[in-house]
This record gives sequence, C-alpha cells and structure tokens, in this order.
Amino acid sequence: MNNNKIKVAFFDAKEYDIASFNKANTENEFEFRFFETRLNAETVRLAEGFDVVCVFVNDDVNKEVIDQLAAYGIRLLALRCAGYNNVDIEYAYKKIHVVRVPAYSPYAVAEHAIALLLTSIRRIHKSYIRTRDFNFSLSGLTGFDLHGKTIGVVGTGKIGKVFINICRGFGMHVIAYDKFPDEDSGIEYVELEEIWKRSDIISFHCPLTNETRHMVNRDTIRKMKPGVVIINTSRGALIDAESLLDGIKERKIGAACLDVYEEESDYFFNDRSGHIMDDEVLARLISMPNVIVTSHQAFLTAEALSNIAATTLSNIHELLETGRCANELCYRCPDFSTCEKTHIKKCF
Repeated sequence: MNNNKIKVAFFDAKEYDIASFNKANTENEFEFRFFETRLNAETVRLAEGFDVVCVFVNDDVNKEVIDQLAAYGIRLLALRCAGYNNVDIEYAYKKIHVVRVPAYSPYAVAEHAIALLLTSIRRIHKSYIRTRDFNFSLSGLTGFDLHGKTIGVVGTGKIGKVFINICRGFGMHVIAYDKFPDEDSGIEYVELEEIWKRSDIISFHCPLTNETRHMVNRDTIRKMKPGVVIINTSRGALIDAESLLDGIKERKIGAACLDVYEEESDYFFNDRSGHIMDDEVLARLISMPNVIVTSHQAFLTAEALSNIAATTLSNIHELLETGRCANELCYRCPDFSTCEKTHIKKCF
C-alpha cells in the first residue's frame, strides 16, 4: 500500500459499497481494502496495518474488538450508517474515535416506509403475484384509504419529519412522540400512551437505546387500536418480535411492515434462499399474509449511497486532519447536554 494515502479497511462490504466509495475517492486521497466478512473478535486481525476501519450496522464492535483495534494503532472507526447500537461507544472513549453518517438521505428511508405501507394496505404485493399468473380477480384485495387516518410517528428527526410531510400529503392526521420534541415544527406532540391508543398506523423513526428497546411489547400492543398497522424502518429491537407475532395471530395487529428485525444480522444482506430458516419467529412472520419484510433496504438509493460515501470520507479527512469532527460520537454528549465541547473542540 502507498504510505502517503489514508488506508481504510471496509468490513461487511457489498458491491454497491465498493462502487460508491471508489467513485467518491475523487482526489485519490484514500487507499481502500474491502472485506466481505463482518468485523468481530474473530476477524479483527484483518484490520492490522490500516489507519481507519469502516463498518456497517451488523459489524460487532465490542470491547474485545475495540481493544484490538487500539492495539493495532487504528486511529478511527468510521460508521457508514446513522445507527451505532452495535458499537460500545462508552468503552471506545479515549481509545478510538468514532464517527458516523447521521443523515445520508432522509427521503430514501421515509419513502420506503410509505412504499411498505401502501403495498401492504392496498395488497399490491398480492396483486402482483396474481397477475403474473393471469389471475385478475379482485377477491381479497380490498384495502383502505390513508386519507383521514391517524398516524403516530415515534421519532421526529430528519427522517421522521420527511415521513410526516409525506403523510400530510395523503391527508392523514399526524401525532408524534419524541424525547426531545421540536416545539417550532408545528407537529402535534403527545405522550407514547396516546400514540398507542389513538393511532391507526404507527411508524418508528427513532434510535435504539436502552429506553426504546422493545418499546413495542405485549403490554403496549394491548393498548393499541384493533387492526393497527406497524411500520419499522429504524432498528429491529424497537419491537419484541415474539410479541408482534402474537399480536398478529390474535388479530390485534392488522399488518406489519418491517425493513428491520431484531436478529437480522444472521440473515439480512445475504442470500439464504438455499438454507433452512433457523429463526422460527422470522419464518412465521414472513409466512403471515399481512406481513411484509424487506431486508434493511430502506437506505438503498443511488443518492443515499453517494451521500454515505461522501460524508464518510469527509468525516475521516476532518478528524485525521483536525482531531475533531462534527459527526463524532461520544457517550458523554448524546444530546450535547453533558459535554461543553459540542464537537467544536477535540473529544479527547
């Protein structure tokens, strides 16, 4: 490798990652090595000799991995995604800097959520299969209007706000919950209890934290309206999958639109068509006629991939050149309330 270039090791790299990052390396400032394998305690040895390690949502950056990266002299961990629940941020403090891509294309994720919703409630997936067999019967394809329905949005960051605007375009009544509400947004904020009780449809656009893990569970499902539609394009563990399955079987949940799943790391992003599905909950969810599952593809647009690559490389350049980065993650300042540096000064 050329020692004058920043050496970056990519883990869990797909062909679209390779194409987008090579295209973004316009100044030839970086030298890339793409590994198909995911980063974990067994594969971390592949990172030796690099300046930066770049990971995605299913790489496991635990304490052991962080210690080994630090021992190799890795200066930076760059996430090419917004979520970071797969990284032990607290343990990484003062050992290795961590940066992320907080907003690559809120439109990509929000539009995919709407696509899932429309596909589900208008039975488009079923109609597609029928007409492929020249079956043009409309029996069993009755849906319902979105206009006038109440949709509860959990999380009103950039993606949540774009999603809300789309819903308003359909004439839906929007209520929302966020731990840190934007009081100047014109959004009607309510408590979670009201989201559960009032919503015909609930869509999740919040990060996975200790507070939000399994926020959809047996107790909260009981509080929901009969026939409620659940959409999750955020993080799988927001929903207790077994409780969701029970809610569907009991006819409490009318439909589920899932782009993420709690135990997705063993299945998503890979072709498992020739294998027996070991995860019985996922297998049963997919078999349900009122469940649509896509494999964490909400982010996957040309625009989003371009933005992810450009922001990731900008993050790397900024932190290595200046020692700080606006997109650095630090467990001490998740909402800037406990850290005076606020990304203006070096984190450590």
